[in-house]
Amino acid sequence: MAQTELGDFPLVATIDLGSNSFHMVLARVDHGEIRILERLGEKVQLGAGLDEQGILNEEAMQRGLDCLRRFAQLINGLPAGAVRIVATNTLRVARNRDVFINRVKDVLGHRVDVISGREEARLIYLGVAHTLADDAGKRLVVDIGGGSTEFIVGERFESILRESLHIGCVSFGQQFFADGRISPARYARAYTAARLELMPIEQSIQRLGWQEAVGASGTIRAIGQCLRGGGLTDGEVTREGLQWLKRKVLKASQVDKLDLPGLKADRRPILPSGLAILEALFDALDVQCMEHSEGALREGVLYEIFGRREHEDVRERTLTALVERCHVDTEQAARVESKALSLLGKVAESWGLTDSKHADLLRWAARVHEVGMDIAHSQYHKHGAYLIEHADLPGFSRQEQLHMSLLVRGHRRNLPGEDRMTELGEEGPPLRRLCMLLRLAILYHHIRGYQEMPELEVTARAKQLTLRFPAGWLKANPLTQADFAQEARYWAKIGYTLTVR
Repeated sequence: MAQTELGDFPLVATIDLGSNSFHMVLARVDHGEIRILERLGEKVQLGAGLDEQGILNEEAMQRGLDCLRRFAQLINGLPAGAVRIVATNTLRVARNRDVFINRVKDVLGHRVDVISGREEARLIYLGVAHTLADDAGKRLVVDIGGGSTEFIVGERFESILRESLHIGCVSFGQQFFADGRISPARYARAYTAARLELMPIEQSIQRLGWQEAVGASGTIRAIGQCLRGGGLTDGEVTREGLQWLKRKVLKASQVDKLDLPGLKADRRPILPSGLAILEALFDALDVQCMEHSEGALREGVLYEIFGRREHEDVRERTLTALVERCHVDTEQAARVESKALSLLGKVAESWGLTDSKHADLLRWAARVHEVGMDIAHSQYHKHGAYLIEHADLPGFSRQEQLHMSLLVRGHRRNLPGEDRMTELGEEGPPLRRLCMLLRLAILYHHIRGYQEMPELEVTARAKQLTLRFPAGWLKANPLTQADFAQEARYWAKIGYTLTVR
């Protein structure tokens, strides 16, 4: 179950399922350095397929799947650890996202991670930081996407502030310019809506300050290209340039009449909304000039993969910070983690838990299973599960947080029932078994390190587990005997047999 090193993979790929465009980066690791071989991008406008109830329509799904079938040829045969697919705002909010995600997995052969807005912001900054010169001083990085816009202030390779707002060029295009007509009144409404969304974060961003502003999205690049085409700048966005472009856009009065040098045809429908958002953030944050970076989310994910394989996994730092904030008994957590992983090693083959992600989930859950005690001892497993599912945990996908929270929620009292397992599909049975191992490790260390514990013999079959203590030990330790007898009754409720001898 040892983790594969990145150098073992000839190629590494990341795919970004954005609300406006899908992007893929294919790279090779050469002497410890990442060398990008291919960059692909297609306008899919997945976000345009969301209705008012948050349902993603079939037409939008097909556009996305058609694009991914073209991407698939470049990653055929790559192992799971060499490919990461992330999904952003549209799939964060789509109520039927699992339908699309499962179809994506069928096409590409790899799972999709839905990431939070702040995690998206962190990864965008990572992509920008690795693309630009490593200069001292703070940067403001902005990425205007199809359904959300991310704002990050960071220094060198570390982000300090990360925010994500529900303003995007596709969603605003549908809201304010749906029929293709452009008017001063419509533009003003889009601008005002963006300014209102920016109000809660603008002071905290301005308070931090920055030395340079960088745009990391196709929208900002497209606006810069228009300004270059008009002879106003060399591709950077300035306040004067925005006003010039705004006059041009309003004069056109129709999206299909936007004939500007440097503007691609597929960018026309979202230019007015993207321009309104960019002007609003220039005014709200007092930006004078913004450069563009080719590095963005997909490059950030690429460097994140590299960092994880080089043992610089940000998820480890995240959990360390969480347990410190929640005053977790780290010695007990370490004991539980060690025992849980020991049990996993003995049952992995029999219980189908050989994927490295199973060990990761069990390890993480063991470390944080008591975070809820910082709120209250009563029902602390429920408090902890809620915190883990809903907190911003840098480095973790939404699915990882959900699965970790399920293990924490199920580590005491009743085990997760069939309804919960059915909701999780094929992930359900492995998660339930991981939860059972976590529970056993916690019971084993119920005395919390004050007693020397014996070695166990473990035998596993499909729905059976047998634990053997040394002869006479359980009789001499009635509390542990009672704990495991109660646990066997919990297992019986879900059709499993736990035998303790």
